[in-house]
Amino acid sequence: MSIRDERKQQSRQALLDAALALSTSGRSFSSISLREIARHVGLVPTAFYRHFQDMNELGLELVDQVALHLKGILHQLGQAYIYQPNTKAKISLDLFFQAVEHNPEPWVFMIAERWGGSEVIRQAIAREINFLIEDLANDLCKMETVQHIRNLQDLQIISNILINLSFTWAMSWMDINRHYQAEQRTEQQSQFKLQTITQVHVIFRGISNWDTSKTMAE
Repeated sequence: MSIRDERKQQSRQALLDAALALSTSGRSFSSISLREIARHVGLVPTAFYRHFQDMNELGLELVDQVALHLKGILHQLGQAYIYQPNTKAKISLDLFFQAVEHNPEPWVFMIAERWGGSEVIRQAIAREINFLIEDLANDLCKMETVQHIRNLQDLQIISNILINLSFTWAMSWMDINRHYQAEQRTEQQSQFKLQTITQVHVIFRGISNWDTSKTMAE
């Protein structure tokens, strides 16, 4: 890559980073103008069009980047599901919460814009979440505790529950960090971690006793 191409890529990424920062500072993506984003990174508005056709194109690439980031973290969390109920579940959940705390912006963006004002972004996020659900369903197929579940749709339902629960966990964890300080925060975090581990155990206890024949009959 030439120096010129590298600088262009850096400017492009700076615009994406600025859009993420602005849209997770209490505002929706649809309320942000390209002028604001360009000004945020020290570019004139016309420079924006060297990288993106419009805000929708920027938004779609931002969704792709955020989804790729979350996919890696949720894959780690998937290991907790696969290896539960041994100690690896706790380790994986600890890593999950550390990742959320270290870089909360992708989670804030995905959670807020999933129900936000831009239909284009909503549809893109819905599509990416469906991909996450499919990926986890494929991982679940490898678990001994779900070998009795032959219906792929049932596995996708389970995966849907777990993925959406993961977003709830991330949001709750960020709320704890916002609303509590020092010892109170540590106490709330410990209690919440125990709650999440219990939820995982309860879910998989139910899965291990899932009677697909009765489900089909109903």
